[in-house]
Amino acid sequence: MAPAVSVLLPVRDGGGFIGEALSSLTEQTLDEFEVIVVDDGSRDDTAEVVAARAAADARIRLVRQERTGIVSALEAARGLARAPFLARMDADDVALPRRLECQVARLERGDVEACGGQVEFFPCRSVRDGMRAYEAWLNTLTSPQRAARDAYIECPIAHPTMMVRRGALAAVGGWRTRPWPEDYDLVLRLHRGGLRFCSVPVHVLRWREHEQRLSRTSGRYTQAAFVRCKVHHLRAQLIRREGTVVIYGCGPVGKSFARELQRQGVGIEAFLEVDPRKIGKRVYGVPVYAMEQSHEFPDSLAIGAVAGVRAREEIRSAAREIGRRDGVDFVAVA
Repeated sequence: MAPAVSVLLPVRDGGGFIGEALSSLTEQTLDEFEVIVVDDGSRDDTAEVVAARAAADARIRLVRQERTGIVSALEAARGLARAPFLARMDADDVALPRRLECQVARLERGDVEACGGQVEFFPCRSVRDGMRAYEAWLNTLTSPQRAARDAYIECPIAHPTMMVRRGALAAVGGWRTRPWPEDYDLVLRLHRGGLRFCSVPVHVLRWREHEQRLSRTSGRYTQAAFVRCKVHHLRAQLIRREGTVVIYGCGPVGKSFARELQRQGVGIEAFLEVDPRKIGKRVYGVPVYAMEQSHEFPDSLAIGAVAGVRAREEIRSAAREIGRRDGVDFVAVA
């Protein structure tokens, strides 16, 4: 009998953590799953740890490959998966006992194609303020509407919590190697395809923070890479051919998006600002207008590029007042 869930677990040199990760999976309240561990050329004892666990639990399978990267490992696991639902897991994280049960129940409701879950970063001594802010924001995205609205702020599903229908993942081409994060790229392709997702309103994962995480060591996870990813998908989804944008805010966020938009060939009609000291100036050759003049650019996509929840909501309110719609002719970014 095929399992209900296939857990795809790529790992490289994770011998110090993977035993705890596998234990957290074998203690799940949902029993009908398989774990496909793809060892991406580890040089430590990862393979030995996993092989011992596999010998004791037939639900765990070890596959070894040369060092070809996380996308290759994920795609290898996807090709071997037997279940209708595919779940992600990382070797250094800990799944809470009801994780698989809660996420399967959410997908079985039939109104979303993928779901994540609420997370808690640990250990406390390693978690920076920025990660706590991301955790707090991420844990609010428990409806498809909220997740879609905030899709371009940060990745709206914690990748190691993702569970997705096999067919939906195949429809968008699975994981791909790009010069930006593979997880965010996948989520934005789901979003562009009109496939709905959200997080279950339950803590499902303890997300380990440490300096050896791939997101800390690879250039594909820098802030600049995230901006490149967002602009690439914005161009494909919301910026009409030969279309232009206006940017609400010319602070650091607005400037970073302006640079990347220009680099990717998108015309910027204007910056719109509330700070009177900036109005009338030019930034990267683009004029800065007062926010009250936003109605003068009805044919341009409006990008709300400000830092902080409060400022973002103020920008959204200003956009709504002149009839702009989230995800149609307005999008918030960060």
